[in-house]
Amino acid sequence: MGRYIDDILQPGEKVLYSTNAHWIFFLPAIVSWVVATALFVASGMIPAGPLVLVCMSLAAIVAIFALYKTATAWFHRWTTETDVTNFRVIHKTGFVKRQTFEMSVDKVESVDVNQSILGRILNYGDVTVLGVGEGGKTLDTIASPLAFRNAITARPAGA
Repeated sequence: MGRYIDDILQPGEKVLYSTNAHWIFFLPAIVSWVVATALFVASGMIPAGPLVLVCMSLAAIVAIFALYKTATAWFHRWTTETDVTNFRVIHKTGFVKRQTFEMSVDKVESVDVNQSILGRILNYGDVTVLGVGEGGKTLDTIASPLAFRNAITARPAGA
């Protein structure tokens, strides 16, 4: 299965910039794996008894949750595409139920970037693309939001 953008490019259309959902989507999974590992290690450090069983059980429950969060974060990143071509801004989410947002680059009125302090440090943020007479769309937690904005707003000399 190829990328969505490769299936919809028009003649003469070129991809100028591609980005994706930021890896921060994996943060709940990472924290859960750390907690599961800590509980597992703690179960080996305490004296034998019912508390060991409790720690092992909690470690297993947290590990199952961590596995779920890892799978959902990976699936979200795998099914989300955000691209800028010389003609359009394209954002696609979903696998079975696909949702797309496309806007002609000529119709883009403004591109707003919202980043938290952590977002600035880790280079992710929300980008709102507003169009002339078309409304807008906020793309949540994308990687490199400033580079994405620049790819939309940059115009070749003489254009």
